[in-house]
Amino acid sequence: MIEVRGIHKAFGRLQVLRGVDLDVATGGTLVILGQSGGGKSVLLKAIAGLLEPDQGSVRIDGKRRDELTPAEAERAALRFAYLFQGAALFDSLTVGENVTFALRRFTGKSVEELRAVAEERLNWVGLRGIQDKKPAELSGGMRKRVGLARAIAMDPAYVLYDEPTTGLDPISSDAIAELILSLQARLQSTSIVVTHDMALAFKVGDRLCLLNQGRMHAQADKEAFRALDDEVVQQFIHGRAQGPIQFL
Repeated sequence: MIEVRGIHKAFGRLQVLRGVDLDVATGGTLVILGQSGGGKSVLLKAIAGLLEPDQGSVRIDGKRRDELTPAEAERAALRFAYLFQGAALFDSLTVGENVTFALRRFTGKSVEELRAVAEERLNWVGLRGIQDKKPAELSGGMRKRVGLARAIAMDPAYVLYDEPTTGLDPISSDAIAELILSLQARLQSTSIVVTHDMALAFKVGDRLCLLNQGRMHAQADKEAFRALDDEVVQQFIHGRAQGPIQFL
């Protein structure tokens, strides 16, 4: 379980998170919704340990992240996988080298074993025979899939998706949604998806929450969330610009 309590984060005078509380139960998929620039990615990075909050705490399986020893922090980090918005592939490496980057850093697997893992994980995301290509040779959707293959190469307990469908056409976006569902079933991991793509949210999410003006505005199981009698929630679901949502 992941427990977020009272998280605050500011960048200069811009207060992005203003006391966020969030529980992520083991298994299933939690979707964090919110407008662009509203702090979703900042919250995700705080959960992953990529950003240090100004106040508050993140507990992973009951242990506060900021109280872990360096060795414990490294072990905790290896349980997380993070799919960045732009996939964040290393242009100088081949696809196979990208997928096995963490394995080469943290395991003693042979070259043959690394290629086998890369081939398997690429097959899982619907890509075959591209190990020796460079990222520049791939489409945007293919790069997203390679980033996903890299994220799951270490069999993570937690998979964090930061705007996984940004920049993709509707068909490619739906393919990514199907991949998230299939990998969730295959890995039995806990997934957190940050998005403002409502089709994706309702397709993959078991539980949805809405971040608004730096605070957690609403949380509910998928169907209960859809039916919430809340103007801000309904405004976001239906894409209406009028009403109480304000830019930070």
